[in-house]
Amino acid sequence: MRYLFVLFLFVSACGFSQTTKSKPENMTAKGTKTLYDFKMKSIDGQEIDLSQYKGKKVLLVNVASKCGLTPQYTDLQKLHEQYGNKLVILGFPANNFMGQEPGSNTEIATFCQKNYGVSFQMFEKISVKGDDQHPLYQWLTNKDQNGWNDEKPDWNFAKYLVDENGNLVKFFSARTKPLSDEILASVK
Repeated sequence: MRYLFVLFLFVSACGFSQTTKSKPENMTAKGTKTLYDFKMKSIDGQEIDLSQYKGKKVLLVNVASKCGLTPQYTDLQKLHEQYGNKLVILGFPANNFMGQEPGSNTEIATFCQKNYGVSFQMFEKISVKGDDQHPLYQWLTNKDQNGWNDEKPDWNFAKYLVDENGNLVKFFSARTKPLSDEILASVK
């Protein structure tokens, strides 16, 4: 029994619950920024203006290569292939959770292509939480900046959905699978 209790504590501490949080229907975004205010470096070092995604929904995911959830790359790729005309997937490697993304940008890109055939847009490794949190993730996780959400990534593969106007509209926990009914309903 003691082992079950310890396992429960570990699972709880690792953020393995499944959570979805949506912008309240009657709330207008009070944030001063949108996704379109950011420019990011791709995994191969090219600057990408996120305003190029105007008119499409965007799913931002913090990813890692050595995580128990790494197989989500398979479903993220399927989501990209099936709904790429409506939904853009952006992957942000991060080493914030137990050192599960230790590689260089080149190593990460090679791993993703070789093991999962990733063709959706990947970006350079950033920090998604803590004192060195990237400004994009500050916007995603600070309701004073995005208008309503303060959910930080609960683990690798947390997901943030942005609407066609660049406004953050949903947060999905790391445990929410990319092809889950929740995410598919948000895409349609």
